[in-house]
Amino acid sequence: MKQLQLLEQLQQIRFIDLFAGIGGFHLALANQGAKCVFASEINENAVKTYLANHHLSSEQMHGDITLIRPEDIPDHEILCAGFPCQPFSQAGQKKGFEDVRGTLFFNILKILEVKQPKAYFLENVRGLLKHDNGRTFSIIKDKLEGLGYTFQSFIVKSSDYGLPQHRPRLFMIGFKDGVTQIDIPEKKPLKLTMSDILGGDCEKDIGFTLRVGGRGSVYGDRRNWEFYKVNGQIKRITSQEGKLMQGFPKDFKFPVSEVEAMKQLGNSVSVDVIEAFYNKIKEKISAEQFTFD
Repeated sequence: MKQLQLLEQLQQIRFIDLFAGIGGFHLALANQGAKCVFASEINENAVKTYLANHHLSSEQMHGDITLIRPEDIPDHEILCAGFPCQPFSQAGQKKGFEDVRGTLFFNILKILEVKQPKAYFLENVRGLLKHDNGRTFSIIKDKLEGLGYTFQSFIVKSSDYGLPQHRPRLFMIGFKDGVTQIDIPEKKPLKLTMSDILGGDCEKDIGFTLRVGGRGSVYGDRRNWEFYKVNGQIKRITSQEGKLMQGFPKDFKFPVSEVEAMKQLGNSVSVDVIEAFYNKIKEKISAEQFTFD
């Protein structure tokens, strides 16, 4: 029995959670048996929500990633990050990391360079593809490949993986061996509709993308994302419905104001989408890393 437990511990995939928000990556990977060994989030309210819901010690939860030496980060197999989109230097393609220095993506690169995890798993808005006329995306790809990682990108919607929310997002995935690639996960039918979530007859099966701002727009305004017609009445969604749209469980806690909770959900990744991609990553890492005589 002890040998089996040791084997399970050795086989447990470790990950770090950067720009962690409320822990969508953490929840998705932990659901599939992975272990978070380090997290970083600078927003204090997001940290409150993160620690209220995930098994992580205060020593493992860190703030500003720019103040942390990569050497001090625990070993891990996967680097996860939903990083902010920032412009890079305009002075041409520079050698090394010079054209990304001063951005948060630079910190991701330094961690990959120093810690050499088996894989990275990055999330961003789909607008990153066209950011700075495509230059930002091109530099990200070049820098990751320059570290010896493969690079794949996918644009998928949360509604393709069981959640009633369109929410198109860009995912970037790569492996250290320079060869391994994954297939896009198979789409899944909706497990809930907006009628299920709102507890009545809703005119939409799939809801609007949850956003960070915009509260206060009227029903029918195309900028609106929070109002729905349910049983003929206008209803504004709350964090209770919003967390289900994002794939968080009913018992997920928000020790913050309702306005802050909705903001945090708007910033979060969709749990079911992360799980679908992680399972593809796990297959590759497990096949390559955990071979026992």
